[in-house]
Amino acid sequence: MPAVGLLTVDLHIPGARSLKDKRRILASVKDRVRKLNVSVAEIDHLETHQRARLGVAAVASHRDHVDRVLEGVLTEIERRDPGLVLATDLQWLS
Repeated sequence: MPAVGLLTVDLHIPGARSLKDKRRILASVKDRVRKLNVSVAEIDHLETHQRARLGVAAVASHRDHVDRVLEGVLTEIERRDPGLVLATDLQWLS
């Protein structure tokens, strides 16, 4: 049975002065995260220029692998943009 993990990441983007700034920063974050073979989308705070919530989904044959991939996602976000992550939540869908 495949393992499916959904990571919700709340972000604070202090440098965003407008929605355009926010979208530029999020596009960079999402492009980097997608290289880790996950699906990512902005799922909340769409009209707030300094907040964002991303949903990141990963699927693999083993739960351990999904866990490592999603930890890698957080590491990648923090490596390039330290302090951006406010909170996270991991849910197992299978």
